[in-house]
Amino acid sequence: MTKRDTEYQPLLEGSTETKQKIKCPNTSLLLAICAACIGGTFQYGYNISIINSPTKSVQNFINQTWLERYEENISEHYLTLLWSSIVSIFTIGGFIGATIGGTLAIKFGRKGTLMMNNAFALLAALLMGLSYPTGLFELLIIGRFFTGVNAGIGICVQPLYLGEIAPRALRGAMAMGTSIFITGGILTGQVIGLKELLGKEEYWPILLSTTCIPAFLQLLILPWFPESPRYLLIDRGDDIGCGTAMKQLHGTDNFDHEREDMERERISAMGIKPQKPWELFMDRSFRWQVLTIILINVAQQLNGINAIYFYTDYVFEEAGIPEVNIPYVTVGTGACECLTALTCGMLIESLGRKVLIIGGYTLMAFWCICFTLTLTFQGAGPWIPYLSMGCVFAFILSFGLGPGGVTNILITELFTQTTRPAAYMIGGSVNWLSFFFIGMAFPFIVTKLQQYCFLVFLVVCVLVAVYIFLVVPETKNKTFLEIQTEFQSGEKRKASKADPGLRTTLLLTPL
Repeated sequence: MTKRDTEYQPLLEGSTETKQKIKCPNTSLLLAICAACIGGTFQYGYNISIINSPTKSVQNFINQTWLERYEENISEHYLTLLWSSIVSIFTIGGFIGATIGGTLAIKFGRKGTLMMNNAFALLAALLMGLSYPTGLFELLIIGRFFTGVNAGIGICVQPLYLGEIAPRALRGAMAMGTSIFITGGILTGQVIGLKELLGKEEYWPILLSTTCIPAFLQLLILPWFPESPRYLLIDRGDDIGCGTAMKQLHGTDNFDHEREDMERERISAMGIKPQKPWELFMDRSFRWQVLTIILINVAQQLNGINAIYFYTDYVFEEAGIPEVNIPYVTVGTGACECLTALTCGMLIESLGRKVLIIGGYTLMAFWCICFTLTLTFQGAGPWIPYLSMGCVFAFILSFGLGPGGVTNILITELFTQTTRPAAYMIGGSVNWLSFFFIGMAFPFIVTKLQQYCFLVFLVVCVLVAVYIFLVVPETKNKTFLEIQTEFQSGEKRKASKADPGLRTTLLLTPL
């Protein structure tokens, strides 16, 4: 152990002695989370769902514009290509947003980056709103790209902000704001897209432009709340600003222990600059954490949730639900996922992260088997389609209760202040690439395997659940340094078993 480690050892070891009990969050903290989420992950969910309602209307607009320009109807193939570009360019923008989000969060702060990010949403709303009066469908592609950039930055930076402003005892529950507002955005988009609201053909430019509303709300509300105290203290060295921010967010009675945790982490990070993603890849002390966030982000897109949504219309039709009523039942699936996100937020501090995410993937694996069977024997009896409907809702419930809610929290908790932005850049990039891959490959998977495609997702769910059980420690009510130490100590134990001659050297390695 070095002289520096010996000098600060009392601070490093004292983290387990101050497990404060906080019954409920401060009102200011709750409002700050809402202000961050409304222009952050809410936009991600909202822009995923609102594009579904005006599909035929936008395609008619493209065909009409093409006819006016070239005096002939657009070919079916080219129309499909343009529509696919409008939909899929969102993922490309998201990937770019994720790759720059962490860097912006380091340079401009978490709150500063969220505020700046609204420029992309406002620009996107303007472009998509002008596409119809100008007769330029190309503006839709550009606008969707900017909504993707906005969503990519938001889903990278907002969880950073939430994880850093929440007290340790409530970190999981508060960080669930990410999942709650994603599902809330999806549900809101489904409701706004109903024909009784903005789902009529003539309203589609207004519908796509409503992405500006959450942006305006965040610009109005978020300035009233402080920057991340952890960022102010560790990254900027602003003790006074940190204290003021914590007083506003945590109240005067319960932020002292949080400040001590930050001091320990600041001591640990002295002389260390925030890492870049490639530097984090090369850091052997974080290799298991990096592998973990890559796997859970890939699994979040490849676990079958997209396939379930793909099959919902078919299942509802087979159950005898009239086609005109299917959009309303689909809203029920969005409400179901939103409800489970709220439930996960209430359970996460009592059950822990590990139990929820393993339980969620295990249940999803079970429902993959059930759904495969019900789809295979869909015509065996009039009651089978209703079993399929039950499987749809049960699968969505299982996803929201575990993987949908816990994944982003784990990224926050498995890393320290100097590595967390890079971790979110890696995790976000992997997530968006997986999103793009499943969007491109899924139609071919369904065509080849049909209902048996869920057996592929079954394997993914089982493998991820086993990996988390064996590798990832429980992070509930632990400091970031404690979690990092658990990973490192686990790696050292494995290394010492593999080579007993290294045991003495490993024991002397500083924290």
